[in-house]
Amino acid sequence: MTPDDMVLTPLGLRFRGRVYPCTIGRGGLTEHKREGDGATPMGCHRIIAMLYRPDRMEPPAQWARPILPRDLWSDDPALRDYNQPVRAPYPGSHEAMRRADPLYDLVLVTDWNWPDATPGRGSCIFVHQWRRPGYPTAGCVALRRDHLYRIARVLTPGARLIVRPGAFR
Repeated sequence: MTPDDMVLTPLGLRFRGRVYPCTIGRGGLTEHKREGDGATPMGCHRIIAMLYRPDRMEPPAQWARPILPRDLWSDDPALRDYNQPVRAPYPGSHEAMRRADPLYDLVLVTDWNWPDATPGRGSCIFVHQWRRPGYPTAGCVALRRDHLYRIARVLTPGARLIVRPGAFR
């Protein structure tokens, strides 16, 4: 492990000697991720991108990219763009990256099922802001806004999110 690794533990997300409270997917942890199961996939996931809403915050790091109004993420396993960033208009199922709520104001994108996605194996596994403490995600890891921003300010590209069996209760 490196100092930049984020490690999911039973107490929260450990990063650089601190443990931050977090939430995971409503389906718990899984070794067999499927699209729509609500589970957080176990494994070692590299952070491949940092996205932020420029109308709501300053970029937390130089390598952060702005989320623009037409930015989407494909979650349609029937299309070749599955688990890839896409732009509106888009014919398939997708997630809007520029949301009315603040959940995706800052997003750390993992390499789960990327870049060569296996259809149906799951998409859009991010580290993002939580709705509230204890409220589960659709499979992502979520943190309090200020904690996420604090981590993002010092995170380096290629850092890892490590999710092991039994890591979260």
